[in-house]
Formats: sequence, structure tokens, C-alpha cells
Amino acid sequence: MTVLRSQYDVLLLDLDGTLYAGAHAIPGTQSALGQGSQALYYVTNNASRSPSDVSAHLTELGFDSTEDRVVTSSQTAARLVAERVAPGSAVLIVGTEALADEITAVGLRPVRAFADSPVAVVQGHSTTTDWSILAEACLAIRGGALWVAANLDTTLPTERGLVLGNGSMVAALRAATRQEPLVAGKPAAPLMNDALRRSGCAKPLVVGDRLDTDIEGAHAVSLDSLLVLTGVSTAADVLRAPAVQRPTYISATLDSLNQPAVESLVGTDSKWAISVRDTALCVDGPMVGDEMSLLRALSPVAWAHPSFTTIEAADAEVQRVVDSWQL
Repeated sequence: MTVLRSQYDVLLLDLDGTLYAGAHAIPGTQSALGQGSQALYYVTNNASRSPSDVSAHLTELGFDSTEDRVVTSSQTAARLVAERVAPGSAVLIVGTEALADEITAVGLRPVRAFADSPVAVVQGHSTTTDWSILAEACLAIRGGALWVAANLDTTLPTERGLVLGNGSMVAALRAATRQEPLVAGKPAAPLMNDALRRSGCAKPLVVGDRLDTDIEGAHAVSLDSLLVLTGVSTAADVLRAPAVQRPTYISATLDSLNQPAVESLVGTDSKWAISVRDTALCVDGPMVGDEMSLLRALSPVAWAHPSFTTIEAADAEVQRVVDSWQL
């Protein structure tokens, strides 16, 4: 059988929640990625660190990485601003110095105050974002400045669990300004398009842990995708996913890249006996595979019947698995 990764020439890999959580690699990810010849490009919505810092962190954790294969939303956000304002213009930075450096790199002038007359605001994740800088940005946006958000991730996976992401800070400015930002990162297409151009790929596979960013981002540029359940999105999320967030493949870990593609492909599986009765999805037979196999078989049925309210199983082991998903 054809190994999943062998169908693609480049893997476009998310970072947070896919390869690592905070400072620690997700177990097994390094060895899983190291077993093929595909080029590895790292595509991240996190705008808080420079590409060189991201690459150094990846290398430290044991991943094959170089700076030129790291594509960040801060780079894309800077490009979007530079395409829309005059060279040398002042741009108010809500984010880290790494984001400010990307603005400098495209010929613009980073500032931190409304008094500096910024013509644009660029906003990325930073753990030091506070009321003061949000107030400066609010004044600029309400005054007509272009607003570009690096990404809209409301949460960020860490070794301690999910914490606030850039999207939560964007929400505060959205509420205060009644404006909507131009978005650079996934699921918007600009970051994915930059990754495609950078990699020069013929047939890439998007790999990530979030339906609402990684998988929807793949749909935005018509690419196949692999969802790994190592980060934010859960089995329950998969079963309720709208059409633009439905992955091509689903697996528990990245090791599926080195297994037959059919074993991770979402779709009807003749091993499983699944029916629909009123608002229930019914698994009528015994446990004939693992949890991921059951999820992949149930997903197309759930997507075809989005008003389902419960999943009922005749077999106690199947019901235990379904109950663990906390639908």
C-alpha cells in the first residue's frame, strides 16, 4: 500500500500543538518526520518569534530545520502592509520586536505610539500585550489606519494547557473599534500562499492540529490536509466540523505519515456498521478497529447529518470510546 507521505513532495507543518507544546516536543514527532524525503516547511501563525529563533528552537528539539524553511505570519503580515502603504511609513506594532523587525525588513518604520502618526497597525501575539498598547492601536485604527492581524487564533497551546492567543487580543480591538482587520495567517490564504511560493512545491500536504486554522487554511488554497489530535481540535470538533474545516486525513499522531494512506483517509469504512436513526448516529456492530478508525468512519456520516444529537453503540467498548469524546 502507498505510504501517506509518499503522495506529496512537501509537508507544510504547523508548529504549536502539532510538533511541540511550549518548550517541549510532542513525543514521537521528530522520528515520524525524519523517515521520508519530503521537504519540511514550517508554517506558523505565531508572530512572536523571528524565523531564525523558530528554526533554532526546532533544531534544539531535534527537528530538521533551516531559517529559510520557516514561514511566519509576521512575515506575511509585513508583506500585506508594505503592499498597501508608502515606503517608509510609520506602522504601529502590537507585538514583539520580532514583528517590528519584519516591518523594518520591508522598508517601513515601526512605532509604538499613536503620536507617531502611524498609517497602519500590525498586531501579533506577545505575552506583554497590555491595555496601554491596545489603547494606542485603538486610537490609530479609529483614526483610519490600516489594521493587519497576524492571525486570529483565540488560544495558544502550551505545556500547561491552552492560554490566550492573538485572536483574543484582536477581539478586544474589534470590540473597541468596530473594525475588522486584514488577516495574514491561517485560515486566511496569504500565509499559505507565501508557504507555497517559498517551497516551490508541486503537491504539498498541510499538517496541523486545528480545524479552524490549519485545515480551513488548507481548504482556502485547495490543498489536502492531515489533522493530528495532539493539540487543540478534538474528536467532537471533527464530527461537528463545517465543510471548510474537514480534513482529508485524521490521525492520533504524526506517525500516520509513514503508514498506508488508506489507514488515515476519512471516509466510509466497510468494517464498521453505522446507521442513522432519527437524530442518533448508531454504531451497530462490535469494535473492529481503533479509536481513530471509528472517528474516520463516523465523520462522513456525521457531516451528512449535522443535526445529530447523539451517538449510540450496541457494543460497550465502542460506547466507552464515544463517551470519551464528550460530544
